[in-house]
Amino acid sequence: MRYILRKLGFYAVAGWLAITLNFLLPQLIPGNPVQLILARESQTAPVTPGEAAALTKLLGLGHGSLPTRYWQYLDNLLHLRLGLSVYEFPIPVTSVLRGTVLWTLILVGTSLVVSVLLGITLGALAGWKRGTWLDSLVPATTFLSSVPYFWLALLLLYLFTSVWPVFPLSGGYSSDDTIGLNAQFVGSAITHSILPALTIVISSVGGWLLGMRNMMVSTLAEDYVTAAEAKGLRPRRIMIGYAARNAVIPSVAGFAISLGFVISGSLVTEIVFSYPGIGFTLLNAVQNDDYPLMQGIFLLITLAVLVANLIVDIAYGVIDPRTRQATR
Repeated sequence: MRYILRKLGFYAVAGWLAITLNFLLPQLIPGNPVQLILARESQTAPVTPGEAAALTKLLGLGHGSLPTRYWQYLDNLLHLRLGLSVYEFPIPVTSVLRGTVLWTLILVGTSLVVSVLLGITLGALAGWKRGTWLDSLVPATTFLSSVPYFWLALLLLYLFTSVWPVFPLSGGYSSDDTIGLNAQFVGSAITHSILPALTIVISSVGGWLLGMRNMMVSTLAEDYVTAAEAKGLRPRRIMIGYAARNAVIPSVAGFAISLGFVISGSLVTEIVFSYPGIGFTLLNAVQNDDYPLMQGIFLLITLAVLVANLIVDIAYGVIDPRTRQATR
């Protein structure tokens, strides 16, 4: 319990610092979203007096001194009022986030789980049977991991949409489909997500494989593995129960960090495929000086990273009791 309370306290302070930075950073960026909207409106109709003040309030930008705006920001945050999006004005930021985060969670979350499971499994086998053909997977997957995301995405896009037109070119679903839990829309969403998911899996599986393979080789030299072999235990039990179980612990920490960044999505992949995820939305927010939306996305990403790390920190203490003992 003391271990958990200490972790909760640490992450509570980290969360407060992240929220404060999320408020301060946009204040330092040049540009004003209110003036941006007024400039657009002035091209079609005259701007009425008092409209700037009304827009400032609607966008949740606050007014007065810096401490006063900070207090207003915290009050709005507690009530989940993140203001209105400039890019998709007058839609609330919370509505924009709800509409995009699910796409990223499904695409990047599924791709991450697949690449982790595939990389750890192949890495454990390559380390257990080192010196065999399985070792050749290491340089091959490492080479694919070194290829920039956008090059791999463009290559897959060219091969599977132009040379062999198997998958759709871009988007998250067909424009002819009605959004909802119906078979046609779900099938269309799955078809549109295969190429982006394949890009993420191919470019990330090498890192998991290499890390697990090296840890497996190191663990196999430990005395407890030698003792298990001397006791005559079955090779499969030694590999899974003794070697892989201990070798996978560093990968759990890496998975926690990656899990938190699932929310941020794979920005380049989403841009190349015009996938309607949080990364593509962040790009549009930056291009349109949409400060409320940028703040909402940054806050969501930061809190997701902190929550994921808290969960895995606690799980890490359960998996490896030495972690709890070290903090006493």
